Amino acid sequence: MADVTLYDAYNRPIKKQDLTREFAAPALTGIRTLFTNTIASGVTPERMASLLQRAAEGDAHDYLTLAEEMEEKEPHYASVIGTRKRAVKKLPVQIEAASDSAKDVEIADAVREMVKKGGFKGMLENALDALGKGYSAIEIDWDKSARQWFPKGYIWRDPRFFQFDRVSQTELRLRDEADLVDGLALPPYKFIVHYPRLKSGIPIRGGLARLVAWSYMGKMYTFKDWLAFIEICGLPIRIGRYNSTASDSDIDILKSAVANLGSDAAAVLPDSLKVEFEKNAQVTGGDKIFLNLAEWIDRQTSKAVLGQTMTADDGSSQAQAKVHDEVRSDITKSDAEQLAETLNLQLVRPFVDLNFGPQQSYPTLTLYIKKPEDIKALTDALKELVPLGLRVEQSVVRDRLNLPDPAANAKPEDLLGMQKPTPATGVNHQGHSCPNCATALNQAGADQPDAADVFAARMSQEAGAAMDAMIDKVRELIMTAGSLQEARDQLFDLFPKMDSATLGNLMMQALTSANLAGRAEVADGN
Repeated sequence: MADVTLYDAYNRPIKKQDLTREFAAPALTGIRTLFTNTIASGVTPERMASLLQRAAEGDAHDYLTLAEEMEEKEPHYASVIGTRKRAVKKLPVQIEAASDSAKDVEIADAVREMVKKGGFKGMLENALDALGKGYSAIEIDWDKSARQWFPKGYIWRDPRFFQFDRVSQTELRLRDEADLVDGLALPPYKFIVHYPRLKSGIPIRGGLARLVAWSYMGKMYTFKDWLAFIEICGLPIRIGRYNSTASDSDIDILKSAVANLGSDAAAVLPDSLKVEFEKNAQVTGGDKIFLNLAEWIDRQTSKAVLGQTMTADDGSSQAQAKVHDEVRSDITKSDAEQLAETLNLQLVRPFVDLNFGPQQSYPTLTLYIKKPEDIKALTDALKELVPLGLRVEQSVVRDRLNLPDPAANAKPEDLLGMQKPTPATGVNHQGHSCPNCATALNQAGADQPDAADVFAARMSQEAGAAMDAMIDKVRELIMTAGSLQEARDQLFDLFPKMDSATLGNLMMQALTSANLAGRAEVADGN
């Protein structure tokens, strides 16, 4: 392709010299460093409210740190968010050509080759990091060492390296020392930026981490209180007694002894000081308060991330879990469609433009949720509708079935296709049993079709016009009918009005000819 200036979907010019260099690489020091302080440890309600408010106003650094630490420190949240990511990552990738033309098929094959290269599945998982944080940014490492442009790698970039514009809060920009206030615009065709549309509003407020943040904090408080309860539960109350003659030093010794008896089970006291043990009052169900609260918080987290609780938590039947798993499948389908939309715009289109130039239509990438009954329904529909005149491109069918196009140099015997009828041999039409003549006739007549096949082919050819006229009337009736019952009733009315005389005459001629041909074979002794 000639070296012309390309423009992206937003009419921004593409600078090809920028595509082969890293644009958002981290540094040891400066504004884009991977070293950061912890936020989750010691988070309080006041601090949580503050960081969420600052994130909504444009300063999301602490919120993004918290979102990452939540996946590291909270097992249940890490489990359910990982389940949601993997549900999309494991889906097969399907590429559908824009049309059945040779050029569009070639472009689709090139996109399939790009998808098969290493790193694509990992890129999908990194892109799905946006589910928790509200957005994800992946830098494309383009390679032009060969004849074509290909992604050499997909580099995950820390979301804390970016910020949103101050006006709309929807345009992602790179944080950089060159512009500490507004940041730098991302070069087109260089980044895959995914925004999951989990709710309406600005992207930073749409991440699941923001939804689960308060539950996370509540569970951490529950754990701390639970551990404190476990530490003192069952231990007797230790009471130190001293008389009026005890000095301040004696009282301090007694305090230390009472405190140390809880862990050391040993203390040294003067005779004038005493320690008494009183049994704790039994707290019925006190240990279950924290367990119930922690499990309730887990269920709310499961609802927020998976849309249900029965496949994530205990206590449900298999039938109930299957019903709720369908709800989760709807969420998976939505996640897959949104991610595919991002990839079509920010990966497939740049790849096609760089290698084949701008196109009127582009191949479509789909993260396909396989259902075996869908393939059966498709093949059954084609088997019934194509003979009735439905025209469909082969590439569309192959893409729906996730089958590649045959190789240009494929041998005919290696390709599946319609089986041709086996031609009848010449020896079957002979009236004598001479072995040499039979062998010669077999060799000479092997390529000649059987008489029945000849009659069938001619009948199909001559009856085509008559059949088309009848089928066109049926097709028009079905297309205009308001319901199946109406179509059925109209078919009964239409049948007597159809002109079947032409088709009947052709069938009579064909049957008569076939009958005479059969009689001739019998007369010859076959």
